[in-house]
Formats: sequence, structure tokens, C-alpha cells
Amino acid sequence: MTGQRLASWVYAEEFVPEDDRLLDARASGERLGATPVGASTGAALRVLAATLSATSVVEIGTGAGVSGLWLLRGMPADGVLTTIDTSAEHQRSAKASFAAEGIPHQRTRVITGQALEVLPRLADGAYDLVVVDGDKREYPAYAEQAARLLRRGGAMALDNMLWHDAVADPAARDETTRTLRDLGKALRDDERFVTTLLPVGDGLLVAVKR
Repeated sequence: MTGQRLASWVYAEEFVPEDDRLLDARASGERLGATPVGASTGAALRVLAATLSATSVVEIGTGAGVSGLWLLRGMPADGVLTTIDTSAEHQRSAKASFAAEGIPHQRTRVITGQALEVLPRLADGAYDLVVVDGDKREYPAYAEQAARLLRRGGAMALDNMLWHDAVADPAARDETTRTLRDLGKALRDDERFVTTLLPVGDGLLVAVKR
């Protein structure tokens, strides 16, 4: 990457700054070891939610609420975010972040549990957007659940799909990298979706259901 191109990438990554509430949620996530999405990824999620007028969103991986805040800011005022995480501690922090934002409690459905146990209980074709940022080993299974949950014209967004630049390196053959690389190619070639890989943050793959 040339110096000018690197400068442009940094400019784009920092184009939409985070305010104090997002920065507080980010600090909480880092203290808890729940790595939040980057600001550019959060901004992209907000745009997706706004573009879809997403009133029903599923998030796999609550963390401390950074991505949830971005999503809720893009959703209509009556939109409901269903967010799933295995850590009750992380979710307590997320609830505090949502409360600080002034989000009415009925706009969030916070579920503590294993995503692959929770997702099958959600209704087919009932969601506008599914955001995946959980256990990387389970991404292929999450994607299949998302395909079922999404309405036609809805979208899934998977974070970390460049996986610290390893996915683009053919010499990187560890299990996580192979899983994400293979999933990206599978979704790219899946006729059920229109797919792109956005080079924001650690890579955000977006697939719109036909």
C-alpha cells in the first residue's frame, strides 16, 4: 500500500467519529475483553440498518454494546434489536450503554445463551438484518441460520472476514482463517445472495438475500 493510499484508508476509517457514549461503551468492552467493532464498521452497520429501514435486527455477539448502539442509531424509532451473547457480564455492560443512550427497554431483546441454540427458535423470514460477530468457528452455521431468518431483500453482515489480513494471504492456513476464507467464497458464489466484501475495519462481508 502506497503512502497516499494508506492515508486515504486511514481517513476513511476515521471519517465518522465516535461520540462519548460510543467511546464509553468501547472502553467497557476493552476492559471486559469483548473486542468491539471498529468505528468504520459500526458506521457501515448504521448505514445498512438505515438503508433497510430495519425494524427487526438480530445480532450475534453483544459485547459491551458498541455495535448495538450503531445499529440502533440507524434503525427506525420502532425498531427492535435482538442481541445474543454467551456472557451475562458483557450484556450487563451493553444494557448500561443502551440506557445511557436513552433507548427504551422494549427496543432491545437481550438473550444470554449459545447463538446456535437461540437462533433456531427465531421465526423464518422475519428479520431485516442479521449481524454476525461471534465465535468464528461457528460462522458457517450462523450464515445458514441467517439465510433462514432473513426476509427477501434483507441482509447479513459478517465482521472480521479479512481476519487481521490473514484471509488474503494464501500462506495462512490456520483453521480460523480457512473457515472464514471458505465461507466468504461460498457466500460470494451462493445464488441466494448478492454479496460484497467491504475493506472496512477487519473486513465486513455483506450479503443481500434475493
